[in-house]
Amino acid sequence: MRTNTMKAWFLGGLICLSGCSGLRNTVANRDSHRPARPTNPLDLPNSQLQMDDEFAFGSQSPIAGSQLANDSTPAVAGEIDSIPQTGGHASNTANASMQKQPATSHYSTITENARPQKLTILPVGLEVADDGPENGGRITIDGRNYEIRLVDQAADGNSGRSLRKVHLASQRSSLPEHQYEQATPLESISAPEIVTNNAVPDAILLNLPSALSMVGRDHPAVGFAQWKVQEAYANLEQAEVLWLPNIQTGYSFHRHDGNYQASNGDIVDVNRSSFQYGLGAGATGAGTTPNPGIRAQFHLADAIFQPDIAQKTAWATCHAEKAVVNKQLRDVALAYMKLLDAHQQLRILEEVRNKTASLSQITDDFAAAGQGLQADTDRMQTELALIEGRIAEAREIADVASARLAYAVSAEPGRKILPIDPTVVPIELVTSEIDQGSLISTGLSNRPELKELQALVSAACDQYQRQKYAPFVPSVLLGLSGGGFGGGRGSSINNVNNRCDFDAMVTWEIRNFGFGERSARRRTEAQVQQAMYRKVSLIDDVAREIAEAHTQVTHRRERMAITQLSIQSAQDSYDHDLSRIREGQGLPIEVLQSVKALEASRRAYLESVIAYNEAQFQLQWALGWQVTAPQ
Repeated sequence: MRTNTMKAWFLGGLICLSGCSGLRNTVANRDSHRPARPTNPLDLPNSQLQMDDEFAFGSQSPIAGSQLANDSTPAVAGEIDSIPQTGGHASNTANASMQKQPATSHYSTITENARPQKLTILPVGLEVADDGPENGGRITIDGRNYEIRLVDQAADGNSGRSLRKVHLASQRSSLPEHQYEQATPLESISAPEIVTNNAVPDAILLNLPSALSMVGRDHPAVGFAQWKVQEAYANLEQAEVLWLPNIQTGYSFHRHDGNYQASNGDIVDVNRSSFQYGLGAGATGAGTTPNPGIRAQFHLADAIFQPDIAQKTAWATCHAEKAVVNKQLRDVALAYMKLLDAHQQLRILEEVRNKTASLSQITDDFAAAGQGLQADTDRMQTELALIEGRIAEAREIADVASARLAYAVSAEPGRKILPIDPTVVPIELVTSEIDQGSLISTGLSNRPELKELQALVSAACDQYQRQKYAPFVPSVLLGLSGGGFGGGRGSSINNVNNRCDFDAMVTWEIRNFGFGERSARRRTEAQVQQAMYRKVSLIDDVAREIAEAHTQVTHRRERMAITQLSIQSAQDSYDHDLSRIREGQGLPIEVLQSVKALEASRRAYLESVIAYNEAQFQLQWALGWQVTAPQ
């Protein structure tokens, strides 16, 4: 009995020693076929890198000189200190490397039908991105730790199951940071300097205050409005002196030959001449001077109502001129914001291009060394080409914005305008603490367009009153002439002496049997109603514009704060991804997403600031105030 027991123990010991020896031989054979990792990963030959990647990620788990016999045999996937990259590209890299191996490779492969499951030893610090049950444990071979887990055959390889990094404080990458210093650095690249006159000849450098200052009397729109004011006040001066007489002086000569009817009705043959000079002219015979030297002729209704009508029309023109200036200032401010936005967008794209170019160089180096895919290099080149196209589009937008700003400020055509502001900052002209109702009340009392329409309504009412009282108010004609008058028979001028004529006439007129008066009153009443409804419509427009602008200011301030926070998170993501690449824990292509996120966050913040400033300009204009640059 004891002899049988000892034999059993002896046979069990032999089996254990045989199994351990076989496992050691397997690992030794693998290590003997794997080349030593060079100091610089970029100097690694392609063939060696392919074999190393096969062991590092073990998508098909080759074992030198043998083939797995059953599902429970472990396949060595890699070591803790020999993982050049992690993440979603791991399985793709391994598969691409295996496809590049010649058919005569001494590494035997395992087909998918050979076994449905296999045990994979994953490096410590990596875990399968799966929430399913995990079986296995850890073993130590030659002083190195391995973690054994049960992995489905169908889930292995290109099944989409990725390896995600488990951050361990004690874990260090085998690729030191200084090994990447030969490639193009991916440090934060400073924004390009703003183009100056040295780069663009005859360029006009403007900032917001200087652009607004160009809206003056020399501006065509403003100049036209100001001369309209001059015309209105000239009409007012004329209306105020409507009742004053005109003065005319000169001389006249009259000759008559032939029949002439005398005052008693007789027809006589008369040859005569007459001459008049002084104030008035045209007198002949015994009649009065037809063209008095001092003459006042007007309708009394015009003398009463026209000065008020002209005055209110002049007021309306003044308010219209102010509205033109306010609108032009707003348009210039908005056009300058568009120009500044275009140049800032261009600077962001240029910075993205620099970052992407650096990533492209490193990706190309990784592909040349065999640690990356040529497809990643091609993708980076595609991204660079697309960015160049976007930069060309941004330059077009900047040139168009320059032309529109030049039109807004009436600058010399053909000259480029460049903003000298180094960046875009929020501009607060109207605080959001004021409630919307108070702002609407302020706008209704300040808006020059409303004041213009109010004056026009009042002028239309006065015009209606004039037509209403016109039949009851007379027209007045006053004439006074004085000077010398003489004449005689034939062509002789004799007896030239002083002559004075005075004429006064007051008449009442009812046009077209009264139907003309009724039509005139209806016409002016319709004009009054039109002006009143235009004012009501404009009141609604002003209230809507103020409400919209106030809402935009409120929400865009919140949007600006949110997008500003996104820049910091995007920058941190970019820095972390860049650090991972330097430590050899990923591929350069993985940083591209962080670059795009950083670009998107910066552009989002820029657009939010520009939109906020535009809302401020719009609210300032809607309240009836001039858009000014903050001090």
